[in-house]
Amino acid sequence: MSFTFSAFTYIVAMISDAFLIFFSIFHIIAFDELKTDSKNPIDQCNSLNPLVIPEYMLHFFFNLLFLFGGQFISLAINIPLMAYHIKKYQNRPVMSGFGLYDPTSIMNADKLYKYQREGWIKLAFYLFSFFYYLYGMIRALITV
Repeated sequence: MSFTFSAFTYIVAMISDAFLIFFSIFHIIAFDELKTDSKNPIDQCNSLNPLVIPEYMLHFFFNLLFLFGGQFISLAINIPLMAYHIKKYQNRPVMSGFGLYDPTSIMNADKLYKYQREGWIKLAFYLFSFFYYLYGMIRALITV
């Protein structure tokens, strides 16, 4: 049993993925509060927009580690979501700060449904990834 860079990469990915799971759960809860009119759109956007860049940076950081560690299957699993994040951030509404959510259009029923569905899909992806990274870490630790 040896501790290699790939094992370190999977450990970092698991810890980062735990934060990403938290972010996606927060995302789902926030849009459910909007749907039930528990909070106003301006407050929700002010709480959601600061989390966009950290989420993307965490995801890109451990995928960069996968690239350097030679874990190309793990990288290939994450490339579609990274491409989606890039596309979504490039096509974001014009705002004064960073973020994706515009308070004037967030209450649109179609966008609200889309954002909520996106949160559930990301949660499922991050949960699947967490267990895959756990498997990869164990495999990297027991393989010589």
